[in-house]
Amino acid sequence: MVNTGLKETINRLLPRVQMPAQYLGGELNSVVKDHRQVRGKLCLTFPDTYTLGTSHHGLQVLYSIMNLDPQWACERAFTPWFDFEAVLRQHGLPLYSLETCTPLHQFDLIGFSLQYEVCYTNILTMLDLGRIPLHSKDRTLEHPLVIAGGPGAQNPELLAPFIDVFVIGDGEESLPWVMDRWMTLKERGGLSRADMIADIVGNTTWAYAPMFYEPEYHADGTIAAMHRTRSDVPKEVMACTISKDFDAFPLPKKPIVSWVQTPHDRIAIEIMRGCPWQCRFCQSTVIKRPLRVRSVETIVQAALESYRNTGYDEISLLSLSTSDYPYFEELVQRMHEVFNPLGVNVSLPSLRINNQLRSLPMLIKGVRRGGLTLAPEVARDDMREQIRKKIKNDDLYEGCREAFKNGWQRVKLYFLCGLPGERVADLDGIIEMSETIARISKEVTGRYRDVTASVSNFVPKPHTPYQWNGMQTREYLRWAGEHLRSKNKLKAVKVKQHDVECSLLEGILTRGDRRVAVALEEAWRRGARLDGWRECFQPKLWWQTFADLGIDVEWYSQRNRPMHEVLPWDHVNVKKGREFLEKEQARSVVQLQVMAGAT
Repeated sequence: MVNTGLKETINRLLPRVQMPAQYLGGELNSVVKDHRQVRGKLCLTFPDTYTLGTSHHGLQVLYSIMNLDPQWACERAFTPWFDFEAVLRQHGLPLYSLETCTPLHQFDLIGFSLQYEVCYTNILTMLDLGRIPLHSKDRTLEHPLVIAGGPGAQNPELLAPFIDVFVIGDGEESLPWVMDRWMTLKERGGLSRADMIADIVGNTTWAYAPMFYEPEYHADGTIAAMHRTRSDVPKEVMACTISKDFDAFPLPKKPIVSWVQTPHDRIAIEIMRGCPWQCRFCQSTVIKRPLRVRSVETIVQAALESYRNTGYDEISLLSLSTSDYPYFEELVQRMHEVFNPLGVNVSLPSLRINNQLRSLPMLIKGVRRGGLTLAPEVARDDMREQIRKKIKNDDLYEGCREAFKNGWQRVKLYFLCGLPGERVADLDGIIEMSETIARISKEVTGRYRDVTASVSNFVPKPHTPYQWNGMQTREYLRWAGEHLRSKNKLKAVKVKQHDVECSLLEGILTRGDRRVAVALEEAWRRGARLDGWRECFQPKLWWQTFADLGIDVEWYSQRNRPMHEVLPWDHVNVKKGREFLEKEQARSVVQLQVMAGAT
């Protein structure tokens, strides 16, 4: 059931914007249902552009699960680029779903995926264009339930005024439950909107409604406590964890094929959720516990069916640490047997640097090869002890040597800059490691192959052992980048540092509390849009907004917090909880003292 009037109007206006195909809908494998034949309708809203959001694996998973249930019509919407936002506003048109051109405010439920904190202004853009009040308190029973999940939900406080319910943890079971409960309450009637939301969070352990919680502050600005305003909601929120066998949740076997080129034009198959390692800097390894794996045959059959339904010539096997999949060698061999004759490439991102890396190039010999992507994070052994990422340089170098022998053309290495206790020697080690790999390529192939050192500025994340540590300053991060570039002597090695100003914004949006929400809204009203895109990001606008509102950015993002301090996200308990994190932080402090003494 397509809104033909709105669709015809939109189609007449699309020639005025760049890449109009991203606003059309109708892609291969998209699902269109008659709204008159379903019990409820929801829209999965990804707060970034179509090109990034449409290939996001989590969105494809939830889209598939919800549309397999005949009760629901599940559709999609993405943040429009500047030109299309202007067209919608100029002509008084609402933001709509791609499947049926239904305005967002006409859905029963809107679900945001929070993947990257600097995309938060996009949420406000989508709500406003969708004709949904920005603030939860201003919505009525006529408006959709606005929920959010994903990594950003681990600190929900910054978005507290704008989101009705945060879903913490896995979405495969929680989203269908919330949808069913909300529709049941709507059908039953007789309750206020607030009471309906309270019913949802009161009958789960993993849903959080900020409207029912009020922070109390000390005189110095730190949080004294988080108080409930009604007794029928939980005092603390636990993460939802899939209770069924992981194979029981079907992979999306008909992924949507975009009309336009996207950064991930390929089939994505999640082979494992969680990670057997516990690196102190990594939020994902905390929030995605426990470790759950799919069987080799489930993966192969899902990949084969997806290939038949899409025609993609590349399959990406996803996990936090793909080579730690317990049946890794069997899986790689089976994928090679099935897909090599079809001319389909199998890519393996997130490979752990271990002795298995040495044999990997031979395992997938004959498959099209481009770049090998690895994440050593740091280059020195004692810093690896500090961050709890126990890898060996010899494994890295020998793995790269075998890769070059078997036709790999380039290597990309991911590093962190600004970790607690970082020394000049750690920065120098990044260049030494990168140049060593470049020299290995020349030894093996006769000429230098490209080696990219991609350096991210470290942001201490909630629910990690480093959550009490402050982020490094602007001056330090800029100096570190300049130091790395000055040390690099080989043309084959490229050093790319993530934008420092963007990282600093991420720091306060990641570590702030609900008092920072007013600055988020004000920056949006002043024109902040699509901040994750370099050409769109306006750092001066943000810093001026914070200054005008009297918000101390450094206090939130760069201050070392004492262990006893109540953190903005403490009432959201993720997996092992605060006690485990405190022990890891204490061990980290001891190791830092040893490192300092050794130098």
